Amino acid sequence: MSHTLAEPHTDHTHGADCGHQAIVHEDHVDYLHDGHAHKIHGDHVDECDTCQCGNCSDLCATCDCTDCKCPTCNHNTCQCGNCSDSCANCECTECSCPTCKHAA
Repeated sequence: MSHTLAEPHTDHTHGADCGHQAIVHEDHVDYLHDGHAHKIHGDHVDECDTCQCGNCSDLCATCDCTDCKCPTCNHNTCQCGNCSDSCANCECTECSCPTCKHAA
């Protein structure tokens, strides 16, 4: 699986208290800043996905296209009965929705 390394940060490490907005996106957390979404991947940081639907150029973590077909945006609504969030942002601990992927 290919991935794009994010530019190195020398002033901080992304995490719960890094000061950037954190958004759950499928199986990871994106840290938003300066038009980028970064995700921690092992011992380095990757750029997160940009919407591929053709209607926008938003980050998948923030895309709000109503007719989006991008595979990593995942605008499906959670079907587990515990929430009404989008599948890309669902954090239910006992989720049974078939299209949700949860952050570790």
